[in-house]
Amino acid sequence: MNDLEKHSFVSFLFLYLGSSLLFVFLSAYLYYNSQKNSLESETYYKLEHLADHLSGLIIKAHMTGTTLKLPNEKGFEYKLISMGEAKNYKEGYYQKDGYKMIISAGPREHLNIEYVMVKTKSYFTKLQALQEFVALLVVVSVVFVIIISFVLAKLFMRPVHQRIKQIEEFIQDVSHELNTPITALKMSSSRAIKKEVYDKKILTNISISTKQLETIYQSLTYLNFSDKKEPKELIDLELVVQRVVSYYKELSDAKNIEIVCQTESKTIEIIPSRAELLLSNLLSNAIKYSMPQTKIQIILTQESLSIKDEGVGIAKEKLDEVFKLYSRESNIAGGFGVGLSIVKQICDEFDIKVQVDSELGVGSEFKLLFV
Repeated sequence: MNDLEKHSFVSFLFLYLGSSLLFVFLSAYLYYNSQKNSLESETYYKLEHLADHLSGLIIKAHMTGTTLKLPNEKGFEYKLISMGEAKNYKEGYYQKDGYKMIISAGPREHLNIEYVMVKTKSYFTKLQALQEFVALLVVVSVVFVIIISFVLAKLFMRPVHQRIKQIEEFIQDVSHELNTPITALKMSSSRAIKKEVYDKKILTNISISTKQLETIYQSLTYLNFSDKKEPKELIDLELVVQRVVSYYKELSDAKNIEIVCQTESKTIEIIPSRAELLLSNLLSNAIKYSMPQTKIQIILTQESLSIKDEGVGIAKEKLDEVFKLYSRESNIAGGFGVGLSIVKQICDEFDIKVQVDSELGVGSEFKLLFV
């Protein structure tokens, strides 16, 4: 990962991890307090119930003259406080020496008993168990959240990484594509200056290189400013085909490629610059991937426009990917993978269906259907 990816990864990780851990600790705190309060209430009402029950037994034993039998409740202890020692005690609910206790004046001096005390350690035993459970739950949750955070961060960064990789490759490809015509322009210009005679070959090389640069510029301009609103017009597509073919004649002649046109007048409503860019990308692509001394056939009818070459072709398994941005069907002729993506975008914009049929080593045919 580069620095930007690392920064994005760490930012997402800390943001998700921080918010998730805050939620975990807050939930644990609320759960702990809820359970603690519930345990406190349960202990209090149990002590109160036992104290009332014991007071009732004392009163009954005194009234009937029978022997008092203390109840046997597991986990609870009792103490009968006589009137003589009552001054050291006070009625109420207390916590002392690891016990929860309640002192009740329920006996009302029967059997000379002023207070009954009921106490238990079970509250603290259960509270410790609750604390251990919550602590374990927090540890497990934190580990789970950390694992999930890393997994989600990786998943979050995967498309970002792929896009950055595509952009880096795109920049490298653009640099390479620009370098070829720029170098040709420099060499042709230097030769022309040295010879002081501007022959046709030099001027042709300069023209071809300039047109290559212009094609790259038009594609990059479309990608960056394609949201600019321009009015649609009724245009004759046959005239556009003728202009584009004429524009690329020098480039096709340089590779000894014959362009055969069978066209008829076809009027469509489209932005003129989009129509030229659409056909330019299709034809320049056909020239780029065609071998020298081959033929490109352009057929324009009322229903469709077809551009068929005798180039390197495209593998069947790659046909679904040729219109993706930065996707290149072949590395033979360079390019930076935006031409066919632009073709698809323009076709979608003006309700034109585009089809591709290709075979490796035989050639490709791109067909535009006017629906």
